[in-house]
Amino acid sequence: MRILVVEDDPALLAILEAGFRENRIDVVTARTFHEGREKAALGTYAVIILDVGLPGGSGFDLCKRIRSNAISTPVLMLTARDAVDDRVYGLESGADDYLTKPFAFKELLARVQALARRPPQLAPERRSVADLEVDLRTRDVRRAGRTLQLTAKEFELLEFFLRHEGVVVDRAAITAAVWDDNHDPFTNVLEVLVRRLRRKIDDEFEPKLIHTLRGAGYRFGT
Repeated sequence: MRILVVEDDPALLAILEAGFRENRIDVVTARTFHEGREKAALGTYAVIILDVGLPGGSGFDLCKRIRSNAISTPVLMLTARDAVDDRVYGLESGADDYLTKPFAFKELLARVQALARRPPQLAPERRSVADLEVDLRTRDVRRAGRTLQLTAKEFELLEFFLRHEGVVVDRAAITAAVWDDNHDPFTNVLEVLVRRLRRKIDDEFEPKLIHTLRGAGYRFGT
């Protein structure tokens, strides 16, 4: 299981990171509103944990931003505030659960595990861009009516591109999502995979869907 923790207190963040990893939970961390927004948008997580007080913006606003981007990942809010109005506002912002500081790590762990067990919200199983049609459930890929055969990694990359259609994504974000955070983003493995995917879904078709932006990354779409 992989989770995102957005918390600006380095001491607490270190404790949470160590505790989750002891329980075999992979942890991605962020310390600011903007870093949290970027990692939430570009990664796939079982649960997102948000502190309310963050540099650059509040956790409430970050939760609203996450939901506005159609990200249905369960969100748990952490805060020192214990007023009922704050708890209600957090839930109204799109959070699924709320835990007040100070808290016992065992309780946080139990809540995270419970959120991760919730059945995912239904999302569209079919996506289309131009004449490319993708069934995310069956992994059926067609372009201009022609069936395309993709490897597992090629499909993972295509799914990532589809979920971030029209957005410029850098190499590190793609490798973290398609492989993991320990993958070296400076190898040419990503370029090789992009080239293989482009050969299958773009080379014989118009318009081109995979666009390379030198020095910035890639953008998927027409």
